[in-house]
Amino acid sequence: MSRRKKTEPAGDETPEISKSQRKRDAHVLLALARQLVSMPETRLKRLPMDQDLRDEVGFTRNIRSHGARKRQLMTVAKKLRNSDTDALLDAVNNVDEKNRRETARLHIVEAWRDRLIEGDDKGLSELLENDQGDHVQILRQLIRNAKKEAQLNKPPAAARKLFKVLREMNAVEALPPLF
Repeated sequence: MSRRKKTEPAGDETPEISKSQRKRDAHVLLALARQLVSMPETRLKRLPMDQDLRDEVGFTRNIRSHGARKRQLMTVAKKLRNSDTDALLDAVNNVDEKNRRETARLHIVEAWRDRLIEGDDKGLSELLENDQGDHVQILRQLIRNAKKEAQLNKPPAAARKLFKVLREMNAVEALPPLF
């Protein structure tokens, strides 16, 4: 078996893309097609794509047979190959990044709630230093009620309300970083 030497393109010629690179590109487009098909309709409507591709994605969503769905996913990937996908990839990645940031923010709020319920008075004073609202009395009452509920093995209604108040405070960037 002989190996071909790659030659540099001269002038107007385009460089030859290896078979491995074409396969990697095809796998990326197939993954994007899967993401598009599994995406909620509201998110899908906000993405920049042509109507033909949007119709193919909608058609693929309605297919329940595994084999037929797999073939249709390949068709969607082929449509993606024939269109400019840079803007679409950027939009999908931006939405994913926003979701990651929102999840991280909620984890911080949850950690603050747990810290306050455990009885960290220093944490409460740190939290109230940055607060411009009238949350002092509400927070103290909710913390006290959440501790009682935990001791009596009751459902965590006050802890949920505390989470909601902290989340609202975080919406205006009042929560300092936990660590």
